[in-house]
Amino acid sequence: MAVITAFIGVVVWLFANSESYETVFVRAENDGEDYAAVAVSEGGENARLAVEVLAELEVKGRAPKTGYTREEFYGGWPTVEGCSLRQKIIRREFGETAVILDGCNVVAGEFDEPYTGAHMVFNNREEIGKGIQIDHVVALSDAWQKGAQYMSYEVRNAIATDPLNLLAVDGSANNQKSDGDAATWLPSNKKFRCQYVARQISVKYKYKLWVTEAEKEAMGRVLLNCPKEPVIGV
Repeated sequence: MAVITAFIGVVVWLFANSESYETVFVRAENDGEDYAAVAVSEGGENARLAVEVLAELEVKGRAPKTGYTREEFYGGWPTVEGCSLRQKIIRREFGETAVILDGCNVVAGEFDEPYTGAHMVFNNREEIGKGIQIDHVVALSDAWQKGAQYMSYEVRNAIATDPLNLLAVDGSANNQKSDGDAATWLPSNKKFRCQYVARQISVKYKYKLWVTEAEKEAMGRVLLNCPKEPVIGV
């Protein structure tokens, strides 16, 4: 069986601040085993488990979507250390393959796209623009309906711009996800589902967002296959 290189979900933040824009993804050789059926990540000695944090999230029904717009969270990608946040996230995911122009703009590179599992190669900035979107792992509309509408703009802006809640992903897969939660959408790449759910739990815990009963049950079903999956930055 061909060896497939895959992300295994160990995310090492380079700084103690969980809002750091630089992460190191540790890769491992996968012999083809379905990562949906095994624990795929290892946390540090004091890392909290996603199943434990999930149990602490408040469970409530959705609030009305009335009043939701993206502008309630942010007006566009902010500039961070002189570069667009979008470019920083793409550079993070492309890693050492990223070709950088003017110190900021990613004009080429490749990576293992998490939602589909495909290895994607980009030869120019136009291809990146057409193929890549920056996804809010916890969709902003979902956040709005699960507590964010009652929070200050500053907190909502943090939800929208926190690297913990951002991933560079395949545009088509992101369009399919739309504003779905774990009860209505999961990545087709089963190898990434444990990491995906753990990241959603991390964001919801960090910003005190609630989950619906159906959402909690869906997250729990995923984590049954990887009970030692750690949360991130929590």
